Amino acid sequence: MDSGQKKIKVLRIINRFNLGGPTYNAAYLTKYLSDDFETLLVGGAKYEEEESSEFILNDLGIEYVVIPEMQREISFEKDKAAYRKIREIIREYQPDIVHTHASKAGTLGRLAAKKMKVPVIVHTFHGHVFHSYFGKTKTLFYKTIERYLARASDSIIAISEIQKKELVEDHGICKADKVHVVPLGFDLSRFQENIREKRQAFRTDYKVEEDEVAIGIIGRLVPIKNHNMFLEVVRKVQEQTTKKVRFFIIGDGEEKDSLQDYCRQQLLDFTEWNEHDRKALVTFTSWIKDIDRANAGLDVVVLTSLNEGTPVSLIEAQAANKPIVTTNVGGVKNVTKQNETAFIVETNAVDEMAGHLVRLIGQEELRLKMGAQGWDFVNERFGFNRLVKDVEALYLRLLTKK
Repeated sequence: MDSGQKKIKVLRIINRFNLGGPTYNAAYLTKYLSDDFETLLVGGAKYEEEESSEFILNDLGIEYVVIPEMQREISFEKDKAAYRKIREIIREYQPDIVHTHASKAGTLGRLAAKKMKVPVIVHTFHGHVFHSYFGKTKTLFYKTIERYLARASDSIIAISEIQKKELVEDHGICKADKVHVVPLGFDLSRFQENIREKRQAFRTDYKVEEDEVAIGIIGRLVPIKNHNMFLEVVRKVQEQTTKKVRFFIIGDGEEKDSLQDYCRQQLLDFTEWNEHDRKALVTFTSWIKDIDRANAGLDVVVLTSLNEGTPVSLIEAQAANKPIVTTNVGGVKNVTKQNETAFIVETNAVDEMAGHLVRLIGQEELRLKMGAQGWDFVNERFGFNRLVKDVEALYLRLLTKK
């Protein structure tokens, strides 16, 4: 860009600053777009039961604005207040592009941008609520809103080809020519650094012996993540192997108490990390910020979700050379290599998932072989440099059209 030419202003709006893929995505786009762009990042506050992601922004030196009224639940008063604040930010900042991430930010941000006549409006679906969240009536309500908002958008970003198909063909949100597939991007290098030391640190902290196989599931403890399936699989695996195995539930959320009740009902020995003087079959670790250390310490990573966009935990697991056993949801088949880096089963296929885990527990050579193929696969496809280039190119095409 010419030194005297005005920078392209981007207002980036995200649901809330909780730990997860959307924050990383928004953070890398805010930090690493070329000097042709200037970005202001705005988001809602995280909930009490969630881990804050603000450390990610602080580590990258990103200044950001928090709108406390922008929350996940529908609230006429709070949503109206958040909408007004977004309009005021648009009035002051005068962006060329408003780019929203996830549902609540996508609703309020796009409505405000349309009202304020922002030249280009872009929205990224990090996931969607069109199945497995609500009943038919509520789901139809959300689909109707998203169809209206799609008409107000210049571009919809899907984070996988599978998600694009869902948006266009399965749920009729918009036409295919409006949807651009831009996979998420991350700084994955830390998962390859000091692996041996990180592994030793994690396994020392949680008293995992060398001959024990550590299996982990990483994510929010909420119904859509289907941790009950994970615990059913734990029970099946325990019945089918004599090997020493430990299971780790990494994350926190509203389902924690009910999951621990399930452990009691099924006589699954469990512990929490604040009870550090005791080992158990299942350990609830709560959130672990240095997730690269956790991945290094685990031997297998599991995902049991009912619905996903792009499951970040599986990308990170492969970056750390870990084999995966996962349900076939959302973009899972776009971010893994079936039967090479991951075994993929259908939703709630407890016996099949347990069978794959028993096989991996018993065959260290297979674990290592599958894990070794992960790094090259995800580094090429999900590095943040590729993400930034893809989004910049899309922005420039949209601006040129205008």
